[in-house]
Formats: sequence, C-alpha cells, structure tokens
Amino acid sequence: MAEPVQRDRRRTFGPVVLAGLATAGLAAVASAKPWIGSTSSGGDASLTALDAGTRYPLASAVSLVLLAAWGVLLVTRGAVRRAFAVVAALAAVGLVASVVAAYVTLPDNAASSFDRLMGRSQDQGFTGWFWTAAVCSVLALVPAFLAVRLVPDWPEMGSRYDAPGTRDQDPDPEPAREQDLWTALDEGRDPTDTTSGQ
Repeated sequence: MAEPVQRDRRRTFGPVVLAGLATAGLAAVASAKPWIGSTSSGGDASLTALDAGTRYPLASAVSLVLLAAWGVLLVTRGAVRRAFAVVAALAAVGLVASVVAAYVTLPDNAASSFDRLMGRSQDQGFTGWFWTAAVCSVLALVPAFLAVRLVPDWPEMGSRYDAPGTRDQDPDPEPAREQDLWTALDEGRDPTDTTSGQ
C-alpha cells in the first residue's frame, strides 16, 4: 500500500516544480513592471513608468528569491533540498505579504509622484502587472507548500553529478566499461590484474 503512494508522490515532482517555476518567474517579471499607472488614454506611459512610487522593489526581490529557491530545489537532494523547499514556502508567503503591502501603500506613494506634481493626469490606478503579480503570488503558495510536503519522496539526482572532489572514490576501481579499460591503461595500470589492489 505504501509503495503505490510513494510512486504517486514521485510523479508529482515534475508538475509541482514546473508550477513553482512558472508562478515565480511570472511574478518576477510582473514585479519588475510599474504597478501604478495612468488610467486615462492621454497619459504618457513612458513618463509614468519613470515616476517614483509606481513600483514595489520588495516584491521584485522576494519573487527572485522564490525563483532561485525553485532552481536550487531542482538540482539538490537530501537535507539541502528540504531546506530550500521551506525557503520557497517562506518566500511565497513573503510575496503575498508584499503584494498586500503594495496594495495598501502604493496609491499614497503614487499621489506624490512627478506625474501628479506636474499637473498631468489625475487618474491613476493599479496596472495589469500588479494584478498579474497578485494572482501569481497566491498561486505560488500551492506548489511551495506541496514541495514542503512531498519533497522527501521526490526523485533525486545521482551522485555521479556531484563535483569530483565531493565523492568518495575507490582508490583502484574495477573497470566496468571499455572506456575504463583504456583509462586504466593510460594511467599505467593493468586492468586485468586483480591482485594489484592488495
């Protein structure tokens, strides 16, 4: 009974990581764009984008942390992978909190922006990028918390992908392939001599 459940959990690796990368990536893109802009058609979008108070850098930073956590989680294993699953969950919660904080504080910041001080358009509101980031931040919670729950059962990369200095290497390994036989000969060892290691 436990074996089929573990097999089903292993199959969640691809979809959960893909969902995590997609939501974090889209949130990072949306967080780098202006979140407050002119709602009138006569406003100059390029000037509005340059104005102070239309972006929320904290959300951009947190979304990049979330994206990096998913990248590390993808290629690590063991305790490090579990730790970065928790980091991803915390970053997803932080992203939601930063979007909520931006919703509360950005309108007041935009009220004192250069656009208003110069007497241009008074019609400012949240852009589509803000709403994209808001939706992505909420959706990012799902794969992050699933990762915390399922990461012990996910498949891991083999040790052959580790850096050469981090693996325990047998001082005189038994050649298993033709390539290893030629390597042994190049190193001056006799690959057919079984007593040389004793």
